[in-house]
Amino acid sequence: MREAFITPDGLARLTEELERLSDIGRREVAQRMRHAVSTDANTGENADYHAAREEQALLEQRIAILQERIASAQLVEPDESNGSVDVGERVRLRDMDTGEKLEVELVGSFEGDPFRGRISVASPLGEALLGRRHGEVAIVDAPKGRIRFKVLAVDPPVGT
Repeated sequence: MREAFITPDGLARLTEELERLSDIGRREVAQRMRHAVSTDANTGENADYHAAREEQALLEQRIAILQERIASAQLVEPDESNGSVDVGERVRLRDMDTGEKLEVELVGSFEGDPFRGRISVASPLGEALLGRRHGEVAIVDAPKGRIRFKVLAVDPPVGT
């Protein structure tokens, strides 16, 4: 199941966020709750207390999501030797209609961030790129029509 793929960098980010929320996040929310009670012991009508409780619920929900994602994640190391696009690799492309060049990194769905060039393997572009080689064309059916991208290069992840 592609949705559970994750790069080492992505796993490190999720783990870091989980540790931060579990430690600092919980401590900060508990402090806000204590402060709200100390200023108004009537928690039934204490807006600050209710806001802190709501924040606590959202925090615990995010922690549970992170724990589930980490537990179900399948760590993927790119296979740089095969010459084809794998999860975790950078891909340089050219839009065959406009000539525009772009560079993206193919990542697991938990890691997608198109504004940073991190394209989820579960996205239409990610699916079209997976397994392509230098010189091949990836075709993406988009709302504005069919887009064709030529693979100019497949590079190892940044930092390797």
